Amino acid sequence: MGRRFSRALFIGRFQPFHLGHLAALKWILKREDAVVIGIGSAQYSHDPRNPFTAGERVEMIWRVLRAEGLLDRCVIVTIPDTDRRHALWVSVVLHYSPPFDRVYTNDPLSQLLFREAGMEVRPIPMFNREEYSATKIRELIARGESWEHLVPAEVAEFIKEVRGDVRIREIYGALSSGRS
Repeated sequence: MGRRFSRALFIGRFQPFHLGHLAALKWILKREDAVVIGIGSAQYSHDPRNPFTAGERVEMIWRVLRAEGLLDRCVIVTIPDTDRRHALWVSVVLHYSPPFDRVYTNDPLSQLLFREAGMEVRPIPMFNREEYSATKIRELIARGESWEHLVPAEVAEFIKEVRGDVRIREIYGALSSGRS
């Protein structure tokens, strides 16, 4: 009998999707037949931690998957937060996602919640974490410094297309001037 088809969940906020995320996804795809990319905190946007909408994050990731030839092995879903009602979160993920066999995440709370729900959880290697940090990328954008080399070309192009770089500078500017 042949090997069973495997599908894993890779969950993150992807604010924005960067080269570390892409390296992690490729690493997971070496171990799994398919991946559900779960975009967390889907209901949030236009703030310093979550500047992009769920739809914008879907589009960023979709463009990268298309360019990398990975569309046939990935499904993108958006998953809202449960506003610190952590006991509900796994059931929300399962509601918004197609079936998967295991979860790949380095987030300690997510690991705990999925394990408590009886699911297999595996960590992901950190790929150049000092450079590939969405927080760092947002801060570089806010300061008007070079950031494009830290994300796939499709993501940099899309962020500029939707003026996401301008949005981030305006959001961070409002914070520093005390207007938020």
